[in-house]
Amino acid sequence: MSDWIDNLPEAVRDYLDGKQLDEVECIIPDLPGIARGKAVPAKKFARQEYFHLPDSIFYQTITGEWGEAAGVEGFIEKDMILRPDFSTATAAPWTADWTLQVIHDAYDRDGNLVEYSPRNVLKRVVDLYRAQGWEPIVAPEMEFFLVARNLDPAHAIKPMMGRSGRPAAARQAYSMTAVDEFGPVIDDIYDFAEAQGFEIDGITQEGGAGQLEINLIHGDPVRLADEVFYFKRLIREAALRHDCYATFMAKPIEDEPGSAMHMHHSVLDAKTGENIFSDADGEETEEFFHFIAGMQNHMPDVLAVLAPYVNSYRRYVKDHAAPINLEWGRDNRTTGIRVPLSKPSSRRVENRIAGMDCNPYLGIAASLACGYLGLMEKKQPKPEFKGDAYEGDGDIPQVLGSALDLFEEATEMHKILGPDFARVYAIVKRAEYGEFLQVISPWEREHLLMNV
Repeated sequence: MSDWIDNLPEAVRDYLDGKQLDEVECIIPDLPGIARGKAVPAKKFARQEYFHLPDSIFYQTITGEWGEAAGVEGFIEKDMILRPDFSTATAAPWTADWTLQVIHDAYDRDGNLVEYSPRNVLKRVVDLYRAQGWEPIVAPEMEFFLVARNLDPAHAIKPMMGRSGRPAAARQAYSMTAVDEFGPVIDDIYDFAEAQGFEIDGITQEGGAGQLEINLIHGDPVRLADEVFYFKRLIREAALRHDCYATFMAKPIEDEPGSAMHMHHSVLDAKTGENIFSDADGEETEEFFHFIAGMQNHMPDVLAVLAPYVNSYRRYVKDHAAPINLEWGRDNRTTGIRVPLSKPSSRRVENRIAGMDCNPYLGIAASLACGYLGLMEKKQPKPEFKGDAYEGDGDIPQVLGSALDLFEEATEMHKILGPDFARVYAIVKRAEYGEFLQVISPWEREHLLMNV
């Protein structure tokens, strides 16, 4: 047991120093980004090389129903072989005993990576960059709400009660006083993150009531997706300790801004380590513009991945902190594609379209795929947008059904993300959308019952 632990990340060894490891959670992210897996005693985990779960975990909708995505063999729920990636081992510091989490990768019975496993999708896209001699770099920003407990789905979601005994207030962006209202929750977030070995670049109050943002240090896309996956769980656990919920819904509260997962992208030359978006004189390169063009030309095709639920499209509201189109601009937060202020060495492109409700592996993979296609196609973007982009027209789908139409037709994108992933994802999301359409909403009962 000690030899196994000695090879784990330093943060894990520090966490277990002088302790007896009790349990290991063997987990894998499904299509929505939910952790699936098994909890096993530590001694058993030390002896096992892999474990099994049925491939049907990737055919489930968010409600727990099933999409008919099993393929030619039919719905036989064949086992996948799940092998641990020990570099992902991290603490589960909210548990009552000494527990670790380890993310696993999915293989089929022939030893091939399961194409529709979200972590494998992201690895596939990163490998395409590396085959060209490039190293993609990402930096995610996570927005979320701390809200009051909601025990009845029929009731509207409300802001949490702050330390002052008053509900969290809206329109207090960047207020340190507002951040202090959630001090006990934030303290636990920091403590959990430290125990797990994660570095937070900063926490700020956003514009919504009880809305916070956490920024992560830039780095390898798979590692950052792992961190976002882990962070969602640790933030939820920290909130539950203080009688509130953390929600990553794109639009949880009416009349409040939505929550995004802004993604900053840059690309390095693998040999030199230099940013290919800047030349020797520090000027913008053709690759920089090709990347932006790829995002403009292909992001509509993957909007169903970046905005995966019916609720996601409630975020794209004019003049409400989320973009409504794919214009690009320098230091312009009204555009869907933003070029932040930076030194030439850190020149990057920010995707402001993705919602925080997206699976981090799939969201980052889809965004990088757009940029990759742009680099390969070598097209130019539309002229830079100057001014308020909300004055322009919206040019992204407004409902999930329309976004799925585009995704299903995007054959070039399917080649990048993986044809089998595209097949499974479209089937599962269509099934999920069909489930939603069977639900009669309070708005319909209020306005249609006696008037039509």
